[in-house]
Amino acid sequence: MPRFAANLSFLFTERPFLERFAAARAAGFAAVEFHFPYEHDRAALAEVVLTSGLEVVLFNLPAGDWAAGERGIACHPKRIAEFQDGVGQAIDYARLLSCTRLNCLAGIAPADIAHDKARETLVENLRFAAAVCKRAGIELLLEPLNTRDTPGFFVATTRAGLALIDAVGNDKLRLQYDIYHAQVMEGDLARTLQEHLPQVGHIQLADNPGRHEPGTGEINFPFLLQHLDRIGYTGWVGCEYKPSGRSEESFGWLERWR
Repeated sequence: MPRFAANLSFLFTERPFLERFAAARAAGFAAVEFHFPYEHDRAALAEVVLTSGLEVVLFNLPAGDWAAGERGIACHPKRIAEFQDGVGQAIDYARLLSCTRLNCLAGIAPADIAHDKARETLVENLRFAAAVCKRAGIELLLEPLNTRDTPGFFVATTRAGLALIDAVGNDKLRLQYDIYHAQVMEGDLARTLQEHLPQVGHIQLADNPGRHEPGTGEINFPFLLQHLDRIGYTGWVGCEYKPSGRSEESFGWLERWR
């Protein structure tokens, strides 16, 4: 049976961030994920996680100025030192929160940087991050994002993500497979997951169009979630969707899986 984690950057946003942990627990979740913890006091965040009893299963490396539209800096040749500092910061938080997975967002390459140079930078940054994470006992993930929602994102498809993972050559670097992004860019979800399951370290979901909860769009989630069981996926599935109403009213689809 799939194990579901609440994404606190998308769910329970009616509340301040630190109050979302208790809301997730009350809604029946055993685990959470979120985009970034870095703006929050470490001691306060650790206490909230501990008292909630929730497992933190994933968050992102620092990704630049999110509010300004940046979606990662790993492909920026002029920001390598910033990226490396961010890896260390992320590992510090991961240790504090007992989180064993970190996700890297490649970013949008600067217009004045050649594609080959951006890719070379990304590969070297991933090598660095994967090696440091491996020493810390943490798995690093690389996530493709669709270019409809994030125009110009450097890693947009499963194929592109897997090619980069192969180029890096570290067994602690795997793919974060977001069902919503993959449906927008390529479809063929079930076959892709089955073929590349050993390289998938984490899965996230949302329906399409709209990026709302399962059952609001075109994806056959009853089939797809059963398929994950059939092919032997035992990891977490992050609920990274925009609820079509209040968060607590968006969990009807989950009842059959509990």
